[in-house]
Amino acid sequence: MKKKYKWTLFVTGLITLCPSLVGILLWNQLPDVIATHFGTDNVANGWSSKPFAVFGIPLILLGLQLFCFYMVSTDTKKKNINEKMMKKVLWIIPIISCVVCLSCYGIALGMAIDILMVVDIVVGIIFTVCGYVMHGIGQNDTVGIRVPWTLKSEENWNRTHKMASWIWIVAGVLMIIDGFVKTNWLLFVAVGMAALVPIVYSYWLYKKGI
Repeated sequence: MKKKYKWTLFVTGLITLCPSLVGILLWNQLPDVIATHFGTDNVANGWSSKPFAVFGIPLILLGLQLFCFYMVSTDTKKKNINEKMMKKVLWIIPIISCVVCLSCYGIALGMAIDILMVVDIVVGIIFTVCGYVMHGIGQNDTVGIRVPWTLKSEENWNRTHKMASWIWIVAGVLMIIDGFVKTNWLLFVAVGMAALVPIVYSYWLYKKGI
C-alpha cells in the first residue's frame, strides 16, 4: 500500500507546504502577528507569530498527513479500504492547508475575506466527496464509522456506511448553504447529522440482530 500511494503522498505533502512558500514570498508584507483563529462572528480571536503562521501550521498539518497515512497503511484490514476513498482522503489536509493559510495571509494583508464562509464551503465539499465514496469502504480499523456494532458485524458495517454515505452528502450540502446564509444552527444540524445519525442507525441494526 505504501508504494501504491507513494506518488500521491509526495504530491499532497508538497501542496500542504505550499503556503510556506507563499509566506516566504510575502514575508516583508506580512505583519509580525497574524490572525489564525476566528469566532462565529467572523472576528479574529486568536493570533500567531509570523514564523509560526508561515512555517509552523503547514508543518503541523504535514505531520498530521503523514500520521494519518501511517495509521491507514499499517491497518491489518487495509485491503478493505477502497482506492478511491484513500486517494481522496489524502487530499483533505493539503486543501485545508492551502485554503486556510492563504486566507489568513489575505486577511493579514487587508483583503476582505469571509473566512467562515470559506471554511464552511471547503468543509462542506470535503464532506460531500467523502460521503460519495463512503459506501465503498470495507470493514477496517482506521477509516469509517468505527463503533462496536459495525466492527462486530460486516453486514452492520456495510448497511451503516451505505446509509451514512447519503447523510454525509446531505450534511456537506447543508454546510455549503450555511456558508452563504450564515445561520450557525444549520451548521450544527449538519455536523450533528453526520456524527450521530450513522451511529444511532448502526445501534438500531445491532438491536435487530444485524
